[in-house]
Amino acid sequence: MINIITHYGHQLLIGLGWTVLSSVLALFFSLIIGSLFAIMEVLPNKYARVLGRAYVEIFRNIPLLVITMFFYLVIPLYFVKINGFTAGTIGLTLYTSAFIAETVRSGIQSVDPGQMEGARSVGMTYWQSMRQIILPQAFKIVIPPLGNQFINLVKNSSVLAFVAGFDLMYQANSIASATFDTINSYFAVGIMYLIVTLPLSYYMRYLEKKVA
Repeated sequence: MINIITHYGHQLLIGLGWTVLSSVLALFFSLIIGSLFAIMEVLPNKYARVLGRAYVEIFRNIPLLVITMFFYLVIPLYFVKINGFTAGTIGLTLYTSAFIAETVRSGIQSVDPGQMEGARSVGMTYWQSMRQIILPQAFKIVIPPLGNQFINLVKNSSVLAFVAGFDLMYQANSIASATFDTINSYFAVGIMYLIVTLPLSYYMRYLEKKVA
């Protein structure tokens, strides 16, 4: 493994950079999209609830690779040209946002309904009550499962390797093909994934204790 890191360290760092970039983008947008659809699932409006539920069920039950390949092959064919990195990041965002939506929804529904009633009784609108009263409590409740989703997101970013997304797995495949040293190539990449996911895991545990 030392030889792999010595001779291909720069290539692995490039892959690490693309992996981190894709993960950060997908994490940011999936949190926003997932939170919006979570709110839709608990709205009084029936049609909003149906739309929110449909989004979650569709993207949660289609494999991540299928979603990614759709954006990599179908979208450029009929709509607009996008590269593998963009297709992989979009697929990762949509897939993860469905799980985040379910996580946030469970957090919202675990907050005492009296909180919403109390906020509305003092003149706050539904959205003000949701934004200022319900969501802060809901996010505190769901920090542990959200942390798991974020870590899974980083690991799932390896899907970019299937669409030439230049991530860590893509670089590992390239190095393994060039050196025929499959074991050490993937072992080195596994170590680099740990470098990213372990600090994130410990930070989420710290955050969970801090807000407890």
